[in-house]
Amino acid sequence: MSVSLRVLATGGTIAGVASSAASSTDYQPATLGVDTLLDAVPALRDVAQIEGRQIAAIDSRNASPDFWRSVGRAVQEALDDPAVDGVVVTHGTDTVEETAWYLHLTLKSNKPVVMVAAMRPASSLSADGPLNLLNAARVAADPRAAGRGVMLVLNHQIFGARGTRKVHTMRPDAFASTDGMIGQVHDAVIDWSARSEYTHTTNTPFTIDTPLARVEILMAYAGSSPALIDAVRAGGAAGLVWAGSGNGSASDDALVELRRAAASGMVVVRASRTGNGPVHKQEHDVAEAERLLNAGTLNPVQARILLMLALGQGISATEAFAQF
Repeated sequence: MSVSLRVLATGGTIAGVASSAASSTDYQPATLGVDTLLDAVPALRDVAQIEGRQIAAIDSRNASPDFWRSVGRAVQEALDDPAVDGVVVTHGTDTVEETAWYLHLTLKSNKPVVMVAAMRPASSLSADGPLNLLNAARVAADPRAAGRGVMLVLNHQIFGARGTRKVHTMRPDAFASTDGMIGQVHDAVIDWSARSEYTHTTNTPFTIDTPLARVEILMAYAGSSPALIDAVRAGGAAGLVWAGSGNGSASDDALVELRRAAASGMVVVRASRTGNGPVHKQEHDVAEAERLLNAGTLNPVQARILLMLALGQGISATEAFAQF
């Protein structure tokens, strides 16, 4: 077989086990090892030569920037191996959108990297992990997947890392993207429909070794305290992502503190808590647009990661949000 894939396992629900096969919520994640996951899907042998490595075993709610780096180094090592044609990373659904986006901005290779997860534990009567894993391998083994950056494969859907987020707490169709699907996979048929026009992987200035600046997120809500903004600034954060209502909006009181934070040297980016639609500058206030940056179609958590990298690399945050 000509295609060789490395599967890197990090834990999550896809490796979870419950006390009852009827339970899809009360379970222990990150229980099964990578060999068990692979053995449960014999059809993988028809897709590629598979090598599995366990690189972590966590519930992804506990992921951190150090975890991103650890996964990134393992993926980059695999990509640098001439015997490896593509990489599949198993991950928990809670924060897979963050890890995928970090890798999308920092990895240096055109080889396919596919993140895969599951909404139901492996012990469930209707576990979605095995088929998701098989489909992820099919995508990673497809020559047409090269150069598309980091992708996510779940529920027959193929998403690019940019703009993808979890949108439901329980359903197997729990993910969506502001940029839309880039393809679908059913049985052995892969239908590609799009390719991201944004800069990623080999064309970014970021690597796994790029320092990550401290950036926090605050969300707008009726009656939210502007003092929280000042607390973030006083606490020494280099940047703040404001998850505003609507078009990244802030109350008049919050806007005063956001302007003050930006004037003090902290980089402030306006994103939206809505989950869909771009955040654009407010044309009626040119001065405001110059003080507060806009996240575009990036959700708050992905805007945070880009800002962490941009500030860590010492490049213009304005240019970063326009390019990536």
